[in-house]
Amino acid sequence: MATSTVKQLSTDFTKLSRFEGANFLQWQKKMKILLTILHIAYVLTIERPKETEGETLEQTRVSQKWDNDDFICMGHILNSMLIGLFDTYQDAISAKDLWERLEARYIREDATSKKYLVFHSNNYKMVDGKHVMEQLYEIGLLNNFKQYKMNMDETIIISSIIDKLPPSWKDFKRSLKHKKEDISPE
Repeated sequence: MATSTVKQLSTDFTKLSRFEGANFLQWQKKMKILLTILHIAYVLTIERPKETEGETLEQTRVSQKWDNDDFICMGHILNSMLIGLFDTYQDAISAKDLWERLEARYIREDATSKKYLVFHSNNYKMVDGKHVMEQLYEIGLLNNFKQYKMNMDETIIISSIIDKLPPSWKDFKRSLKHKKEDISPE
């Protein structure tokens, strides 16, 4: 029963969207969940057991299990990538090596993405002739900041949204800015 559930989960997981080089932290969380459920996530943090002369049968089994789990782990990670990324990272020597290479590349890139997100949201201005809610979703202010775990005070968020309203909303903007009670994002 449990084995068929794990197999089904593993099969269903391959149907999820592939890692394309963006939203690394989101993809990484999903991948970590799958690898944990499959009981193979440990190979991402634990080194392969060292081979010694005169190993016991149990030590050999532990090493072989680690090798097998590493192979499966690496396969799942690589299988969840677009073909271009697969080609780039397929030469990794272990799942741990692959994981560390991905983190080194994409966490740094996510930091750059945060800077771009802040720049983009600070400089975004809504225009007349396009629905305000559509433009608000376009900028994705709230969701993008949450995705990168960038906390912002609600008052700053509201003020930022008000400042981005189109020029024709000038009187409404002024009335919102001068309200005495707090306004929520909803």
